[in-house]
Amino acid sequence: MTTQPSRDRVAVITGPSGVGKGTLVRRLLERHPDIWLSVSATTRAPRQGEQDGRDYFFLSRPKFEQCIADGDFLEWAEFAGNLYGTPRQWVERNLERGPVLLEIELEGARQVRQSFPAAFQIFLAPPSFEELERRIRSRGTDSESAIARRLGRAREELAAAAEFDAVLVNGDLEEALVQLERLLIPV
Repeated sequence: MTTQPSRDRVAVITGPSGVGKGTLVRRLLERHPDIWLSVSATTRAPRQGEQDGRDYFFLSRPKFEQCIADGDFLEWAEFAGNLYGTPRQWVERNLERGPVLLEIELEGARQVRQSFPAAFQIFLAPPSFEELERRIRSRGTDSESAIARRLGRAREELAAAAEFDAVLVNGDLEEALVQLERLLIPV
């Protein structure tokens, strides 16, 4: 008999770039399809194959700014000239159907702490800073200056780990997945 994730629960997972958030979340959702992964809103244009409402909610900048003014986001931020946010109404509607997971950045997690204090917040950490650097470099997608920026940001994010309800070290993916399940799914 498998236990079901608790209803009426919002969980936030954050951590530095390269720590494995996306991989861990994908594995969790494969094993627990009743967990809803939050869909963010953005002002950026859709990329090839992306669908509105599945990948993102694509909004015009004026509409997004109106949503900010109306308090329609649990959190929002601007990255590379585009706005991104977590729609409050989407989260609340899906909480009626099961637990909701937000995979967001540190600043967003801090905003959620203010706007939705009942959310359970998890910080995903690497086994060491050296391992994090190795993972980022092994992607082979970033310039040296981009790697330096990511690592600088990672130091700031790692310093904030104590702010979270739980810190989970992602050294071994299978072990991290088991630990994440223990944190999110009551026995």
